[in-house]
Amino acid sequence: MVELEKARERSTRVRGLRAGRHVSPTRTPQFAGSFAALGRLAYEGAQVSANVLDLQSGQTLVSIDDRIVLPTASIGKVLLLIEVSARLTGRDFSGYGILDKTPRDSVGDSGVWQHMQAPALPVADLATLVGATSDNLATNLLLGRIGLDAVRARTESLGLTRTALLDVVRDTRGPDDAPQLSVGSTAELSWLFGALARGEVVDSITSQRVMSWLSLNCDLSMVAAAFGLDPLSHRLPDHQTLLVNKTGTDTGVRAEAGALRGQRAAVSYAVSIQFADDNLETRLRALTAMRAVGEELLEYVH
Repeated sequence: MVELEKARERSTRVRGLRAGRHVSPTRTPQFAGSFAALGRLAYEGAQVSANVLDLQSGQTLVSIDDRIVLPTASIGKVLLLIEVSARLTGRDFSGYGILDKTPRDSVGDSGVWQHMQAPALPVADLATLVGATSDNLATNLLLGRIGLDAVRARTESLGLTRTALLDVVRDTRGPDDAPQLSVGSTAELSWLFGALARGEVVDSITSQRVMSWLSLNCDLSMVAAAFGLDPLSHRLPDHQTLLVNKTGTDTGVRAEAGALRGQRAAVSYAVSIQFADDNLETRLRALTAMRAVGEELLEYVH
């Protein structure tokens, strides 16, 4: 009986996947393939959320459970970069200020600084590492300098109520630690990347600096896998395609938010999926669905 109720709930959720409010009901909606791909995952029991905004018109092109809060892993580091950039703009500290590695900040997984010999780096270089490789060690050093409270205050000042960086990066999370590094709603994350692209987060200089750091991101394994860009070099338009994005990866979590510009249009987007990461096939289905969204994004902007 419990399984039957769960199946009914999944079916209801899949039927509820909808296009943006501005899509005409008299024609085939845009992003039909995205709805179908994410709907299949939802039917299998995954939690899916997506939002796409046209940056010129402000129209909502995709809205799939975009108000729910899901784990977003490293995407929350964007909030840290915004605070770092705001402080550099306000000259609260120098981008050349040196921060030293300490054993307390040691952490594995993503990033390259843990594999480098340099015992210290400037603040601006640490932010570059976070933008390029989601560097966990650099993240923890910057958080140690700035503090989570300051990042939370900045997040609230931007009007974000469902998106937050909750903790430092940890190799293991105990019962007294935040259960996730970050959480967010795709509606807020899509809005945030649109605001960054328009230079509206704090001010234009602060926004442009954050976008510059994120333009180095070398993870194009999810939505951006459909764009055909060089993961290590895509700061300039390539075939009239320009991308700035941030991804988040954890066990059972795949998330991406970004801004994409083509020859015809520009969009901001966010996709989050939480799934039972029991086997490789399940994980690959999640990544395939994200790429399906990317394919239709690329078609839209061109």
